[in-house]
Amino acid sequence: MTLRTLDSLGSLAGKRVIVRCDLNVPVKDGVITDDGRVRASLPTLNALLNAGAKVVVVSHLGRPDGAPDAKYTLEPVAQRLSELLGKPVVFAHDTVGEAAEEAVSGLDDGDIALLENLRFNAGETSKDDAERRGFAEKLAAFGDAFVSDGFGVVHRKQASVYDLAELLPSAAGLLIQTELEVLDKLTENPDRPYTVVLGGSKVSDKLGVIGHLLPRVNTLLIGGGMLFTFLKAQGHAVGSSLLEEDQLDTVRGYLAKADELGVTIVLPTDVVVASKFGADADIVTTSADAIEDTPFGASGLGLDIGPETAATFASIIESSKTVFWNGPMGVFELAPFAAGTKAVAEALTHVDGLGVVGGGDSAAAVRALGFSDDQFGHISTGGGASLEFLEGKRLPGLEVLGWS
Repeated sequence: MTLRTLDSLGSLAGKRVIVRCDLNVPVKDGVITDDGRVRASLPTLNALLNAGAKVVVVSHLGRPDGAPDAKYTLEPVAQRLSELLGKPVVFAHDTVGEAAEEAVSGLDDGDIALLENLRFNAGETSKDDAERRGFAEKLAAFGDAFVSDGFGVVHRKQASVYDLAELLPSAAGLLIQTELEVLDKLTENPDRPYTVVLGGSKVSDKLGVIGHLLPRVNTLLIGGGMLFTFLKAQGHAVGSSLLEEDQLDTVRGYLAKADELGVTIVLPTDVVVASKFGADADIVTTSADAIEDTPFGASGLGLDIGPETAATFASIIESSKTVFWNGPMGVFELAPFAAGTKAVAEALTHVDGLGVVGGGDSAAAVRALGFSDDQFGHISTGGGASLEFLEGKRLPGLEVLGWS
């Protein structure tokens, strides 16, 4: 089966179209600090508005506990979306109540409304099929068709992702189409050399990706907090650095598997070690096998890859034709430990081929470090969804749209 796209819905002029976007953006004191996901939703929304549809946008933000919480309101998103679209966005202060009904009923052709945070209703994420379906049925009453365009949630079987797509004529939006085209290039006959860069805090979050991609890649670069589990698996002391003891045997198995397949796994040769977790910590750069030989001894914390490693990683990335990167190389939010992540991001902008930033913390990092989206081949909007796709898992939010 093939993915149903917007064309499959026919003419949408005058029809109410519910669009599931992923507008889960970081908000601090009521101000959006990274509007990347809002901007990523624009192509589909503009296409529907230009087609004369009455657009009803639904999304979640954060993890409220199934009840209204002012901290997680989508109102700032409505304001930013209005600015980006250049037209008013009606905001409903509830999901399926009177305010939502009034907002939707008042739409004319080419108008747009945003309903309040879906996760203010427990039915959105409920594991009870009947409760989840009941919420989806209330949402479905607002639409004649449904467009799924929140790639960051397609790995979730939730009311607005799965059930709503079954209740109404449904199709994937332009963002999901783009994401799948890119991911397909990463898994089916990628141009070589093919390099995958993995960072972030935990090895356990990336095990499925490592296992699925090992037979497909040429080189695997390991950074971030997960590197210390790899170093420990090789017999090196890692001080008080982040470590998953229960994953050591698994990591040793992957190292052996890579040798069998002829895949090069590149581990850091130097790391930045701190006296404590904080921007004001004392720091030293040392060999990756000498972390406990620093002045901090066994209490030293590895918080970034070192400059030698950053240069090595950059060289490998720049000489590759296909690169997928997921996970920062260090604690990039703190200036003393941002250099490794910045070096990888910079190298990715020079790839003569396809360079993909794999969503989540990586996307936040490149923007926080001053890079713009158009410097990269693609910045994914779905960290978890991207990883599960690359693990070869079945994604319910795509299967319900005909993807197989």
